[in-house]
Amino acid sequence: MPPPDKREQGRLAEDDALAYLLLQGLKLVERNFLCKGGELDLIMRDGKSIVFIEVRQRASKDFGGALASITPTKQRRMTRAAQTWLLSQKHTPPCRFDAVAIDGGRMEWLKNVLDM
Repeated sequence: MPPPDKREQGRLAEDDALAYLLLQGLKLVERNFLCKGGELDLIMRDGKSIVFIEVRQRASKDFGGALASITPTKQRRMTRAAQTWLLSQKHTPPCRFDAVAIDGGRMEWLKNVLDM
């Protein structure tokens, strides 16, 4: 069986991150939200807060690892997508940006990785 392509690897990483976050008590609101300005991997609820989650995976921490791959351009796209999603809501709940970084087989959940 051939190894999974990059898109499939990304989906599997998101599946792993989602399973982990559900075990931590978060609830899934939406997955792979796409809009003209960007994309959000996972939108979850943590208590009364909405959490926009970016999932990044790298084979190792070489070259900065998964977290370093969230570039300023990616951050702007995440912010734009979050603003678009929030405009579709009846009210604006408290929200934050988190990241799940997977380096090799190690997963790390980082809260409040950027300000909106």
